[in-house]
Amino acid sequence: MTRHIDFDGIENFRDFGGYDTSFGRPVKRELLYRSANHAYATDADLARMAGLGLAAIVDLRRTEERRREPSKRWPGFGAAVVENDILSDHGDWVDMMKGVEVDAEWFLADGLGYYRRAPFEPRHIDLFTRYFQTLAQAEGAIVVHCAAGKDRTGLICALTHHVLGVGPDDIMADYLLTNDEARMARKMAFLGPWLRDTAGKIVDDAALRVAVSVNPAYLETAFAAIREAHGSLDGYLTDVLGVDPPLRERLQARLLA
Repeated sequence: MTRHIDFDGIENFRDFGGYDTSFGRPVKRELLYRSANHAYATDADLARMAGLGLAAIVDLRRTEERRREPSKRWPGFGAAVVENDILSDHGDWVDMMKGVEVDAEWFLADGLGYYRRAPFEPRHIDLFTRYFQTLAQAEGAIVVHCAAGKDRTGLICALTHHVLGVGPDDIMADYLLTNDEARMARKMAFLGPWLRDTAGKIVDDAALRVAVSVNPAYLETAFAAIREAHGSLDGYLTDVLGVDPPLRERLQARLLA
């Protein structure tokens, strides 16, 4: 089953439906998409996205990220856009890299710390809550994305799979699809010059590889922090994101075959 969808200028675009679930009904295909940002979309990419029947785009990026790499839209764009301008608890990479040595260990430690905090950031709580509400109400497909389509996007997609009854092994396997070698090579080739020009940092290939990939420990860290704070993923989804039984039923009715 092919999940990656090749675009000219949009990285990590894939369908995260199609998995079997504990409800005996698989997640539908062609309704749930995830990707990196759309700032580098070509005209052909935009035409292809226009043909996906997107009812909503959920942009998890911070204000400065959206300003730095603004999304491109196709002619006649009419999809709903979910985003916010709530300040992040996590510093921008450009600022965090000032005065420190940036190597593979720095990126790994940054990733683990980020996933430990990310589920509880007010801006993520707002976006994740509105994401699930939009997902239940939208009449068509949705695409959720952040900058690279791997961390914030990876976390919300994993939570979506959990709500829909996808098993833990498939949740992790889908999360790790970001580690596609061709994608990582392209991203490393982009990120090295970007860090040099934007943050003034020369970063070696070992560090770039960690920066553009995901690690099972990241998602495990987020889930462990959630369970520690709320007892279970379901407790977090209900108490923090408002994914109560009626909303779960609507999501399952719409997204399971």
